[in-house]
Amino acid sequence: MKVDLFDFHLPEELIAQVPLKNRTDSRLMVLNKETGEIKHEVFKDISEYLREGDCLVLNDTKVLPARLFGVKPDTGAKIEVLLLKQLEGDQWETLVKPAKRVKVGTEIDFGDGLLTAVCTGTSDHGGRVFEFKYEGIFYEVLDQLGEMPLPPYIKEQLDDRDRYQTVFAREPGSAAAPTAGLHFTEALLAEIKEKGVHIAFITLHVGLGTFRPVNVDDVLEHDMHSEFYIVTEGTARLLNEVRNNGGRIITVGTTSTRTLETIASANEGQFVEGSGWTNIFIYPGYEFKAIDGMITNFHLPKSTLIMLVSALAGRENILHAYNTAVTERYRFFSFGDAMFIS
Repeated sequence: MKVDLFDFHLPEELIAQVPLKNRTDSRLMVLNKETGEIKHEVFKDISEYLREGDCLVLNDTKVLPARLFGVKPDTGAKIEVLLLKQLEGDQWETLVKPAKRVKVGTEIDFGDGLLTAVCTGTSDHGGRVFEFKYEGIFYEVLDQLGEMPLPPYIKEQLDDRDRYQTVFAREPGSAAAPTAGLHFTEALLAEIKEKGVHIAFITLHVGLGTFRPVNVDDVLEHDMHSEFYIVTEGTARLLNEVRNNGGRIITVGTTSTRTLETIASANEGQFVEGSGWTNIFIYPGYEFKAIDGMITNFHLPKSTLIMLVSALAGRENILHAYNTAVTERYRFFSFGDAMFIS
């Protein structure tokens, strides 16, 4: 299956650079995955498409202010460090710019001694492993010194870092936001609950691999990145009850989708408590075992994410929907508009 099958023309001006003032004012495309029928709505009206007894599944991961700027005390050289994944203790896998200036043993100071680090090793794709030293609680120091790691296609500065955070974020660990969740407010979630729709939370810590381009010609040759997930016993029980009672399981975002499909695939379609690393790669031909529908943003051409939504709704339906979105001037990617595949 050729990667070029998932390409489409996207004018650069449709890539949303800043979030809307109000989260629920985003546009919403509703796509029937069986017929390909499209409706144009506003996200605040999403509850009209949810039914009593359905379950909405949200990813409660919290984005770390993981971009740090420091200097090498011996030379004064400026170094940018992006935290990717916590390893053991205070050791982190990172990306570094300029990497050629950082070798094993290199020390970096990120803020007058408040946070320092020494390079202890290397990792894949030119990464570096650092051991950090600090006083107090690491995440509080990081919150003081770090910046939000916005995706590479966003060139504008973010005035309010909370706008790259969902209102239900609570488990720190992501290098990128689960962006489909950015459209929800507390008031909208309350309205959805009032309708009799269940709300469930999973955790999947999003890595920067989500933005990594597919650099092979054949989909089957792509090496999918791994991400850490957690599904609690309470969430698993609720999902099984909803399924047994005939309700629909609707995921918010590809991260929630990949988590539930990982669990269900390993347990004959059932949901169980669990945690671990998933590198599940979903593309057309995949048989879904966990979900009935999905709320998602509009994704990069030829990305693993557009392959995932094509598996759910059909490649032809998705490409037609995306071309319609371009014609109708929808906003794309992290701060863009949403699609409900039902």
